Amino acid sequence: MASIWVGKRGTIRDYPGFNPSVDAEAIRKAIKGIGTDEKTLISILTERTNAQRQLIAKEYQAVCGKGTGTNEDALIEILTTRTSKQMQEIGHAYYTVYKKSLGDEISSETSGDFRKALLILANGRRDESLKVDEQLARKDAQILYNAGEKRWGTDEDAFTDILCLRSCPQLKLTFDEYRNISQKDIEDSIKGELSGHFEDLLLAIVRCARNTSAFLAERLYQALKGAGTDEFTLNRIMVSRSEIDLLDIRTEFKKLSGYSLYSAIKSDTSGDYETALLKICGDD
Repeated sequence: MASIWVGKRGTIRDYPGFNPSVDAEAIRKAIKGIGTDEKTLISILTERTNAQRQLIAKEYQAVCGKGTGTNEDALIEILTTRTSKQMQEIGHAYYTVYKKSLGDEISSETSGDFRKALLILANGRRDESLKVDEQLARKDAQILYNAGEKRWGTDEDAFTDILCLRSCPQLKLTFDEYRNISQKDIEDSIKGELSGHFEDLLLAIVRCARNTSAFLAERLYQALKGAGTDEFTLNRIMVSRSEIDLLDIRTEFKKLSGYSLYSAIKSDTSGDYETALLKICGDD
């Protein structure tokens, strides 16, 4: 999704004088024995970039290795908010860690149209050109209309091919053309024509094509509102976007909720966990 990567707006930068072996040893000592040195953990993990943290993890892995799981919501979020190049890198990293392909894992854990769309995204096949083709946008909009609103039943393949392969700028133009043809927003048509995880995935694609930072701000808002906190989602977004667009996500969060992300984290978390998240967040 090329349009969201021009000019980084993150809160974390490369740590000067970085030494992964030193940091790994400091972390080992911080959590060894009785009690935990939270200040050291927070200082290291919130002041290193993701690339630096991965090098620390590699050094530390000889002592303690840990795999991670996922769910459909996390899978949708990751595959719709990463660039094609990033997905290819994720695929390589996944194979290195688990000795199996990400595509095979997706195939074994999902099915139907949802699986087909996920595999296209996981393979990093989306066009990332910044150029737009008005004629193609009109053509694709008509195909989408014919595949859904204009027929009995839905041609899911048409939705998958267009939404998973076209660039973000191209999709935004296509959505405008779709409204001209159908007098409906593409999101409303997807909600009316599709269901389940496949519907969730396509809606996520539409929202990311329009504004990825706003999409992730909405995810954070849902993770923080109400009783309890979805820490899995909160942690993933705060950490993964800290070097990319967390400043923009903060702006979108405030537009959505009327209050700052900083204050939401402060009211919903506590202790060292709160301290770490607020440090990643940056400021109010």
